[in-house]
Amino acid sequence: MDLKSKIILIYGPTASGKSNFAIKLAKKINGEIVNADSMQVYKELKILSARPLPKNYRNIKHHLYGFQSVKKNFSSGDWLKLVNIKILDIKKRNKTPILVGGTGLYFKAITEGLVNIPNIPIRFRSKIRLLHKKIGAKKFFSELVKLDPISKNFIKSTDTQRVIRAYEVKLFTKRSIYDWFKNTRSDYEKDDFFKIYIDYPRTELIKRIEDRTEYMIKNGAISEVKKFIRLKVPRTKTASKAIGIAEIRGYLEKKIEISEVIEKISIKTRQYAKRQSTWGRGNMMDWNKIKSEDLNKFLKKI
Repeated sequence: MDLKSKIILIYGPTASGKSNFAIKLAKKINGEIVNADSMQVYKELKILSARPLPKNYRNIKHHLYGFQSVKKNFSSGDWLKLVNIKILDIKKRNKTPILVGGTGLYFKAITEGLVNIPNIPIRFRSKIRLLHKKIGAKKFFSELVKLDPISKNFIKSTDTQRVIRAYEVKLFTKRSIYDWFKNTRSDYEKDDFFKIYIDYPRTELIKRIEDRTEYMIKNGAISEVKKFIRLKVPRTKTASKAIGIAEIRGYLEKKIEISEVIEKISIKTRQYAKRQSTWGRGNMMDWNKIKSEDLNKFLKKI
């Protein structure tokens, strides 16, 4: 199996061993690893984001980890611009780029392209959200269908985020969001990629998540959140949504015990892993699905 000429994509739920597998694969095919996780870009979130530690890199170059300030947002578009530059650079040096992470939108952006919708002002978007709140989800969906009739073929009325997004795009740009999607394509061909989806048994994954949460708490997560709080990061920023920040903040404010912190973080992480798996099943049907117990067998075949 010749993978050296490909761009390798590795996706799986959190705590499924993606980073470790990517390092082993990079050793075999002369690869370099590029981050595809939206929280691991933030330099101040080393522990809570489960960012790979330099001591575990095993002399494999890692890119786009821990470089962005938590005070700044970082979009799929920002990531795609940087990752395209990294892929070009890695290939120029006759190495194989290995993109690894659990952010489905990043992989969608690189394989299908990014919708080039103009930036919609925050004030405009806030008005739409207030309207949704004022008239309720059912009435708002009816208004969307009047405004953009084709949207009812693509969006469920219960999918609040997508309903609001479709409404604001149509109202602001005068074009349906689905017209924008129609004209979108990737900078790459399908054959440029070799796509791996790591399938991890749910029961074992839950245990790994619980163990990792305890490890994080014992190894600096509380100190990391203390520093994060001192930075006074607005709660509207993406980094503020990292699992663990609100829970540890509650502990520091003496609202909950440490045992409850561990339980809450574990539950939220399990829910996140479930969403990642659901995303994978719905959007990655053409990926090479490899069971976690078969990863070493796969490496031996290369």
